[in-house]
Amino acid sequence: MIVTGLSLETLSILVGSVVALRALQLFLDFRRLLANIHHLPGHRTILSSSTVLGRLLPPTPLLILGHDHFWLLKHGPFAERGLDIISAVACWPKAMGSMLIADVNVIKDIVWSRGERFPKPLGQYTVLTFFGENIIASEGNEWKRYRKVVAPGFSEKNKRLVWDATTQIMLDLFDTMWAGQEEVVVNHSVDLTFPDDVIPLGHQLTFKDALRTVTQDLTLTILVPRWAMGLTKSFRRARLAFDELHRYLTEMIHERQESKDEEDNNDLLSSLVSANDNENLSKGEVRLSDSELIGKLQFQTLAEHDYITTAHALSFAFALLALHPDKQEEMYQHIKHVLSDGRIPTYDDMPSLTYSSAVFNEALRMFPPVCAVPKSSAEDTTFTLTDVNGTLKTVVVPKGLDLILDVPGLHYNPKYWEDPFAFKPERFLGDWNRDAFLAFSGGYRGCAGRKFAETEGAAVLTILISQYIISIKDEPQFAGETYEQRKARVLDARSMLTLAPTRLPLVFRRRT
Repeated sequence: MIVTGLSLETLSILVGSVVALRALQLFLDFRRLLANIHHLPGHRTILSSSTVLGRLLPPTPLLILGHDHFWLLKHGPFAERGLDIISAVACWPKAMGSMLIADVNVIKDIVWSRGERFPKPLGQYTVLTFFGENIIASEGNEWKRYRKVVAPGFSEKNKRLVWDATTQIMLDLFDTMWAGQEEVVVNHSVDLTFPDDVIPLGHQLTFKDALRTVTQDLTLTILVPRWAMGLTKSFRRARLAFDELHRYLTEMIHERQESKDEEDNNDLLSSLVSANDNENLSKGEVRLSDSELIGKLQFQTLAEHDYITTAHALSFAFALLALHPDKQEEMYQHIKHVLSDGRIPTYDDMPSLTYSSAVFNEALRMFPPVCAVPKSSAEDTTFTLTDVNGTLKTVVVPKGLDLILDVPGLHYNPKYWEDPFAFKPERFLGDWNRDAFLAFSGGYRGCAGRKFAETEGAAVLTILISQYIISIKDEPQFAGETYEQRKARVLDARSMLTLAPTRLPLVFRRRT
């Protein structure tokens, strides 16, 4: 017993010593990192938000910033410290630091920098390679190859096709599913059903439902082993959606491979399939198997598909117009002025439908799809900017430090956007600071599908507002809430693969 007691005591001393030494090492590394960034003011936490645990835990002062802190805090942390570059330093599981940036000139310097000064920190994109290598999780020559492959799919001709297809879908919606109804009520805007939302033979979900579920449950699908995906109803739903999306994309690839119609071979999918043909491969490149091609296409679909980017932005635009009926009426009058004969708008009308585009841009400014754009510093450098008092400041950036372009911080920065929390579409009608708008990222790595999203957004808003009035659905449980409470409730958002409304109940009433 004495020997055992001594052994346990010795063991506890050893364990305690190891823990103490590890804590001391973490503390010293933490202090060293702060010294390397010259103690730039900012966030100090125990846990890093870049870890798996950090992505799951809610924001907790001193413990962790949380996955959604960019969206939740917006420009607040910069305003508190009087400078549009701040730091975020955590000490566990190791000393980790980054600089958060909401200064337009510094961001311009980063996104338009030639060479490899500010590459993507590809380690942070490991989760996005779950489906295979892709354009977002790539750099250098590999990214250039992906860009070359996808660029033809975003042609001017295809933008016109996007407008025409969107117009037809909206008109079909009005003439079929909404026919004979003076009011259409939806409990959540992203669940809005369209005429083409049918389940084809051999499938259990529509393409849209499969895509949406995979998007929402992406982290779940990656973290939970395949054998465990049948244990709960939500797990089974996620597994089904993943399998259905895989099946849809397999069918789409085979259809494109067999298609002889040139009219069907000008889109993004066809570009990817064509680039994988033996005769189009560069020297040394290996042809992808169907499985590998599906992996690339699966992530590309998640990253670039209109549902993820445009549908969420449109949901927020609907909510903002419903909450601001004066702006909605102003938009309606503008549409009537442009389309004075009451005709259906065409793609050629888009340059004149400036208010529709302004509403879409303002929704994207207030609710950016992606809240953080990570970069890294490949060399020791400095940034120069002015603080809140107009004093010139130099920020030292050591080699290897992560840089985060804080999109909500930029979009809610009063230096570039007057009254940034107010819904003001008119701010996009005149001259506006395009470098302070990062909804589609920026610079050389800007979103290739930006014009498609803008085209679809303008078409949907124009056609919908020309024929319907949007309002917030009245619900008994919220009868006593104030306007500000209602606004906070319906505009509540959370970050999935992109920023999405939590629940947005709407009413669409036909204009008389």
